[in-house]
Amino acid sequence: MRNLSTMRSSLVIVAIGIALMAGPVNAGQTPAAPKPTPPAGAPAAQTPPAAAQPAAAPAPPRPFPEGAKIAYVNVQRIATESSEGQVATKRLTSLREEKEKDLVARNAKFEEARKRLETSASVLSESVRTTQQKEVERLQTDLQRATQDAQKAVEDLQNELQLEFQRKLLPVLSEVSAAKGLHMVFSSIDSGVVWADPGLDITTDIVKKLDAAAAASKK
Repeated sequence: MRNLSTMRSSLVIVAIGIALMAGPVNAGQTPAAPKPTPPAGAPAAQTPPAAAQPAAAPAPPRPFPEGAKIAYVNVQRIATESSEGQVATKRLTSLREEKEKDLVARNAKFEEARKRLETSASVLSESVRTTQQKEVERLQTDLQRATQDAQKAVEDLQNELQLEFQRKLLPVLSEVSAAKGLHMVFSSIDSGVVWADPGLDITTDIVKKLDAAAAASKK
């Protein structure tokens, strides 16, 4: 029996959540050890020209183990490399940037009104000062509400994208798993597996199949 139930609860949450919200991680580099300073008067050491090193050829993909019934996928890769995931990322990024631009403009108006009141409050009449104070409070309230609305709009779109991605991804997972005769597919991100045969990774198969399905739907 082919069973993908172990992935259904968290697969798409992980895929979209990580791929859309987290940026690329750069591995830290170990600094090179300092070179010793030669004693005074010692002849300068001649550094031989570095020999050109041929670029290392990428390792060929490991074949899928014959008869294997279990495989795994890297859900983050599926979301970031597939055309569907990239479209979702662009949509969410565009909305986030739009909301941020609006909030920056609102905050600028609020800060301008607040500073104007602070610098001129002592010379203003009671009625004018009261009017300006109410304007500052109104702008502050509007900014708070706009911030809450922006957060909700981003969250709503993210949830929508998660469901849409799930609707398109799960049939592809089922199809690829059926073609390979698999009984189970794990998510390498949240399965707790610390090592597995690289040949069991069917991520590339899923990305290709997902992209093919997306291209076919546009014809």
